[in-house]
Amino acid sequence: MQARDVKGSLRALLWDVDGTLAETELDGHRIAFNRAFAQQGLPWQWDRSTYIELLAISGGRERLRWFLQRQRQQGGEPEASLLDALHQAKQAHYRELVVAGEVQLRPGVRRLIKAAAAAGLQQAIVTTSGREAVAALLENQLRDQSRLLPLRICADDVGAKKPDPEAYVLALQRLGLDPGQAVALEDSQAGLAAATAAGLRCLVTLSTASSQDSASLFRAASSLTDGLGEPTAPIRVLRGPACAGGLITLSYLEQLPPVP
Repeated sequence: MQARDVKGSLRALLWDVDGTLAETELDGHRIAFNRAFAQQGLPWQWDRSTYIELLAISGGRERLRWFLQRQRQQGGEPEASLLDALHQAKQAHYRELVVAGEVQLRPGVRRLIKAAAAAGLQQAIVTTSGREAVAALLENQLRDQSRLLPLRICADDVGAKKPDPEAYVLALQRLGLDPGQAVALEDSQAGLAAATAAGLRCLVTLSTASSQDSASLFRAASSLTDGLGEPTAPIRVLRGPACAGGLITLSYLEQLPPVP
């Protein structure tokens, strides 16, 4: 299908998941990890500030491995059985949270996905999350629109996670597009680094977790905002082109400047 409503080179939107589609990190993954610790009879609890620091490590399993390594008195790799048990329990608890409606889409996400589909743009998921966690969110919070995101590049599909650009490069290859024909939507420094390294324009929509970071850390973003916006909840642009009406639209994304 050819894009009908968007002029110019924009042909695809590439969506990050955690923090971009929904506030999954603090309200979902963190709580799921804590429940997994409790299930295993372990004394650890990650508060919000601790988890924000841990987000510097891409990937939930990698985050957990790093933490377990530091709990061992002599360092070294944690027991594989404990790592596996905790990660599996965490995945189950995360799905329960999503199914229960504890993790909600961010404002403007559904609106923009539907607008892109109506304009004939391709859309894909590009994330460091596992396929199971992605499916849980899409099936429960984007049930009617999940078919509009048929291509899903997840942690299972690549050898290196963000900030490595491998996932974005793979997405572009599978879509048959050049970097200049797509825009990545991200919320984190690692996501921004991955997108720009792949040659993509990137809109960074700060999440609860990444809003703690200095705006100067997102200089490479084509636009930096505090959301995507709804008619009743306009957003602020912190860096980049002015946004008429406080809503991120396809026309706005089309005019974003290219990667330097």
